[in-house]
Amino acid sequence: MPIVFAVEGDVIAFAVDHKPKRTMDLRRLRNIVSNERVCLLVDHYEDDWTRLWWVRADGRASIVEDEVTRGEWIARLVARYGQYRDHRPEGPVVAIVVERWRGWSYSQ
Repeated sequence: MPIVFAVEGDVIAFAVDHKPKRTMDLRRLRNIVSNERVCLLVDHYEDDWTRLWWVRADGRASIVEDEVTRGEWIARLVARYGQYRDHRPEGPVVAIVVERWRGWSYSQ
């Protein structure tokens, strides 16, 4: 599932935003509640294959319950994504504590 995210040290967070959804009872949130183990993959593609790369983060996710911490993550997301300045995410925030980073980039 594509997401936009913010990173602070070894923690990655994303929020459920205002984009249309059939329900706010989202499977991604139910999955995290039932199994906190997650993997996030970020990749970069260009027609020039010498510029390809990816990063994988494996860790444990949780829904942020503390309103102060949630607000801090929302502020990071707003700073990173201009679209959120006009309409801040109002849904849950998920924080992933990364336990292992892996990556790859093209090299000759």
